Amino acid sequence: MKKFPTLHDTPPVTEGITSTLRRQGYARYRAEDIGLHPDEHSGDLAQIDEAFAHLPPDPYAPHTHRYRRYSHAVYLPWTGQLTFTPGAPDATYGSVTEFWQDDHNPEYPGVRRRLPDIPAALRGNPLLLRLIRTDLDHATWLEDLQRTPVYVGVHLLKLAVHDSTDEAVSSPNCLHQDGGSHATFTFAHLIGCTNIRGGENTIADPEGVGRQPDDLPRTAVRARFTLTEPLDGYAVHDHRVSHHVAPVRLGDRPGPGDRRILIIGVAPYGPRP
Repeated sequence: MKKFPTLHDTPPVTEGITSTLRRQGYARYRAEDIGLHPDEHSGDLAQIDEAFAHLPPDPYAPHTHRYRRYSHAVYLPWTGQLTFTPGAPDATYGSVTEFWQDDHNPEYPGVRRRLPDIPAALRGNPLLLRLIRTDLDHATWLEDLQRTPVYVGVHLLKLAVHDSTDEAVSSPNCLHQDGGSHATFTFAHLIGCTNIRGGENTIADPEGVGRQPDDLPRTAVRARFTLTEPLDGYAVHDHRVSHHVAPVRLGDRPGPGDRRILIIGVAPYGPRP
């Protein structure tokens, strides 16, 4: 397996996140870089973490050791109003929200997946709302996001393993883009990880889409790093890079392991086919 030691564990930004994101199409940051200290938000962080403890298995891939919930919100830049949209009633999950990646996910091309909504009580969580608004601040320098309603996707994702034979994978399990407008951004915030190996993030050139990081020329890989501390994260301006998170396996300590991450997607809100 090829390794890229000079890129591995690429350090967080030393300049502003917005300027880094504008300049290179991605940015990695620690909690303090976005003005947060987990100890000061312990109660709100605990509520978010509790929601991860009760995530249902991915209904479209129940044997991948992947668990998730997903909801939409709409942001109006000219008023600052942020509103979660109601999901569709569902007999199993209470309510579900459509998650669609057109043809950018090779595992589900053109499929309109309906995923369990995030808990209603979480939608008012002050830390979650602050993370959403911080991410919006780092994206709305783009003119396409200043004069239109902004779509915000809020995704709780957990990769969980229970024994040495388990492997938990994200979807798609290759370098990819999330699709949609050239004004699409994806922000990832680690909530926590326990007793795991793997989970390395890779940021690469757009031409890496559909491939594994180790199959790319070294010059095509822009960054490799592993998030380990609560609220550490990264951002990508979707069409300018590709990104991937490696599968997760059980670590060396007793008991199960998992990786819990909050993904916030930002894009112009508009009709889809």
